[in-house]
Amino acid sequence: MTSLGAVALFDGVSDVGVRSLSWSGDRIVGVGEPSGRAEFSVIPGLVDTHVHLLGYAGGRANAKGFDTFTWPLVTIREEQTLHATANAQRAMRMGVTTLRDLGADESQAAMSRVFDAGILPGPRLLASGPVGMSAGHLDLFTPRAVADRPPVADSPDACRALVRRWARAGLTGIKTYTSGGVLSMGDKVSWRNHTRAEIAATVDEAHALGMLVACHTHSEEGIQIALDEGMDSIEHGTGMTSAQALVLAERGIPVAPTLLINDMIARAEVPVSAEAQSIAAALVSARDELLRAAADAGVRFVLGTDANGYFLEFGDQWRELVRMVEVLGYSPARALQAATSDAAAAVGLGGSVGRIADGFGADFLVMRGRPWEDVSLLSADNIVAVVCRGQVVAGVLPG
Repeated sequence: MTSLGAVALFDGVSDVGVRSLSWSGDRIVGVGEPSGRAEFSVIPGLVDTHVHLLGYAGGRANAKGFDTFTWPLVTIREEQTLHATANAQRAMRMGVTTLRDLGADESQAAMSRVFDAGILPGPRLLASGPVGMSAGHLDLFTPRAVADRPPVADSPDACRALVRRWARAGLTGIKTYTSGGVLSMGDKVSWRNHTRAEIAATVDEAHALGMLVACHTHSEEGIQIALDEGMDSIEHGTGMTSAQALVLAERGIPVAPTLLINDMIARAEVPVSAEAQSIAAALVSARDELLRAAADAGVRFVLGTDANGYFLEFGDQWRELVRMVEVLGYSPARALQAATSDAAAAVGLGGSVGRIADGFGADFLVMRGRPWEDVSLLSADNIVAVVCRGQVVAGVLPG
C-alpha cells in the first residue's frame, strides 16, 4: 500500500478538505484523516470523452507534411498504431488518464487490451467505432480518388452489420453522424447524413450489444435527430436551440462541446483549407452565446476535445478546461467536475474512475495549489505527479 499523508483533496465533485490518501495496486483503499500539513493537492485524472489517437505524434511544431489528410495515406497502419500509442501515453503523462477514441477500429481496441494487461503503460482507453455513410462526414476525410477507404454503411442492414463488426473486434461504443462537419472535404454542416431508418437500426443494434452511441452533430436538425433516436451523447452540439437545451438538461445527456479545436480552425491557427476556416468561423460566431445559455439551463457539458495530435495535441485538454470556464461560465471547480466524475459517467465508467473514493481506480494527479479555486492553475505545468492504474507514470510523489 502507498499513501500520501496530507493533501488538499478535490474528489471529482467538490473540495472535501485536507485528507490522507492510500492506494494498493489499482484501487484507492483509504481516504481518511490527514497526518501533517497539506503542501500539495490531489484531483482525479482527467477523462477526455472525444479523441482520435491515430494521428501524427510528433507535435504541431513538426507537423509539416504530416497533416491529418495525407499522413494516413502515406503511413502504414503498423506505424500509425505506434503513433497512436505515443499519443495515448503522452495524454496520460499530461494528466489525462482515461480516453475515449471516437474514430476507432481494431487498432485502438488492441491498444486498449495491451494497456489493460499491463504490457505497455497506458491510460484507460475506450474504443468507439464509426458508422457513417458514403459521402458522409467521415467518408469525406478521404480524398475521392482513393480506393482503399474506411468502411461505410449504406442501408439499415449494412449499419447493423458494421455495428456487429465493431462489437466483434472488442470495441465498446459506436459513433454516428447526423450533420456534416468542419474539416471534411466538400462537406456542409447542413447535410443530414444517414436516413432515420439507418440511424434507428444503428442505435438499436448498438444498444442491443451494450454499446453507447455518441452522435457527431453541429446542426439543429442533427441534434433533434439524436434526441428523437435515443443517442447517448452529443459531440459538438454547436447549433442547439434553447428548447433542445432544456430537453438535454432534463434527460442528463452529456455534450462534449470541443471548443478549442473549432476556435483554432476558425482563426487558422493551424494549417487548414479556406473552406474549413469559413465553416468553423460561421459556427463559432453564434456558438458561445448558445452554449452559455445551454449551460445556464443545466445542460451537462463534459470534457471532449477532438484531440488528434495535429490540431489539438494531447495535453491541450487543460486549455480546453480553461476555455470551458470562459465560454460556459463554469467555475474552475465545475470545469474539473465536467472533466472527471461527469466525463467518466458519460462514457459508462462512473462507478470506477473520475472520483477519489474508496474502491475507485487509482488514477489521480498531485498538483501545486488548488486548481478548483483558480483557473490559472488549470495547467499541466502545475502537475507534480501523475498516478495511473496505481503507478507513478510522470513526476515524483511528494515525500
